[in-house]
Amino acid sequence: MASEIPTLPADADGVLKLAAQSLFDTFARTAMGMMVVDRQHRIVWISEGYKRFLPALGHAESDFVGQRVEEVVPNTLMAQVIDSGQPILIDLLTNQAGTFLVSRLPLRDARGEVIGALGLVLLDHPESTMQPLMTKFTRLQRELDDARQQLAAQRRPKYTIASFIGASAAAMEAKRQARRVAQTDSTVLLFGETGTGKELLAHGIHAASSRAPRPFVGVNIAAVPDSLLEAEFFGVAPGAYTGADRKGRDGKFKLADGGTLFLDEIGDMPLALQTKLLRVLQEQEVEPLGSNQVVRVDVRIIAATSRDLPAMIAAGQFRADLYYRLNVLPIRLPTLRERLADLEALVEALEDDIARRSGLPHKSLASDALDLLAQQPWPGNIRELRNVLEQATLMTDDLLLTAAHFPALAGRAEGLRVDLAESASVDEVDTDAASPPALASLKSLPQAIAELEANAIRAALAATGGNKLAASKLLGISRATLYEKLPLIQAPEPR
Repeated sequence: MASEIPTLPADADGVLKLAAQSLFDTFARTAMGMMVVDRQHRIVWISEGYKRFLPALGHAESDFVGQRVEEVVPNTLMAQVIDSGQPILIDLLTNQAGTFLVSRLPLRDARGEVIGALGLVLLDHPESTMQPLMTKFTRLQRELDDARQQLAAQRRPKYTIASFIGASAAAMEAKRQARRVAQTDSTVLLFGETGTGKELLAHGIHAASSRAPRPFVGVNIAAVPDSLLEAEFFGVAPGAYTGADRKGRDGKFKLADGGTLFLDEIGDMPLALQTKLLRVLQEQEVEPLGSNQVVRVDVRIIAATSRDLPAMIAAGQFRADLYYRLNVLPIRLPTLRERLADLEALVEALEDDIARRSGLPHKSLASDALDLLAQQPWPGNIRELRNVLEQATLMTDDLLLTAAHFPALAGRAEGLRVDLAESASVDEVDTDAASPPALASLKSLPQAIAELEANAIRAALAATGGNKLAASKLLGISRATLYEKLPLIQAPEPR
């Protein structure tokens, strides 16, 4: 037997109408004030209690009722309730009439269409009647504002293009190109040896662009384990895997939305992730780990590498299509060897920073120390220069650093001079009778340095059985720098 459908009493409609009227009357009597607004946001009625707020709002009843609510009640959200159809059950409203605890409810007809809204003033001066709650609210709001300011400060660029020290032709050209690309939104690829200032210039490009007020987010791909890179870039949906944050976590693309994402050491990105990165760059949308929803992002990409990407493409280690997508606006950063004219200015700026960070007095370099620095090959470029200066600065109380304060460099320079002398010597030939063939055997300084580096790399690889990571540690250089210099040992030796 089919179940019977209960029927409402004949007078049910009348009871509902009576209940609605009764609730309305109860609200009007007990609330400190009440108003009704129609679908066009116009005030159609106010309670007797609400009338006492009108003088502070600067209106009489005759010029208040009939006006659009947002024009006569500052900071009201009644229009939002009507347009969205969503109630705001509890809120704080502050304007020239005071601070009020309010509630706003949408009004619907029999078809469910929003026809207006009901606004209730539940309490005035809640700062006194609800002191504990207001104190907590104020504290939380202050903490939220402080957190936002700190986060904004962390996401702001640390450097400008002017922070790239140097007036040499090579340095000026790099800065000219940086200023030019800053005016576009296209992808930039910074390439050059380790320690040449790629991250600094990336900050500078962002600071000179229209995106400067928005976040600058950097990620060093080589420093993140491969298994975590996808979550680092694209984020994690709530509960995506065991141990995942229940609220989820935004990835770097989402954090950089509207701003710039700096991808350092892009050459270390695993092939599997390169495919996903290419899609994000093309579609400007990401899909968090464990989610089926895509999120639109507006991000400008600046990538950097110290590796030879074309060689990696030939070896099958880097996707050609991703390279073309990244290499839209390439900028090569010069090595320190190519801009020794900037050495003195760089030393001065680095010594200033070292003094500021260490709390020690500023130290200057004597001319013989500068000459010694100028003789070095600087495989680590400005990062290595800073390391050498900081070491010498912290190891002495002297305010003037001479060549004697850099014994390791002096030994390296002497070894280089000996090697150059041996390579340029001829067997017992009188220099007074030096023939053209003898002069031809003299090598240029860059050629001699390249041969020394190649021999050292071959020896390190032989000593470590071909283990490149161990070889790089043995040589005192990074793995990326070793990869960059590997073509040196593959080139044919000069005859």
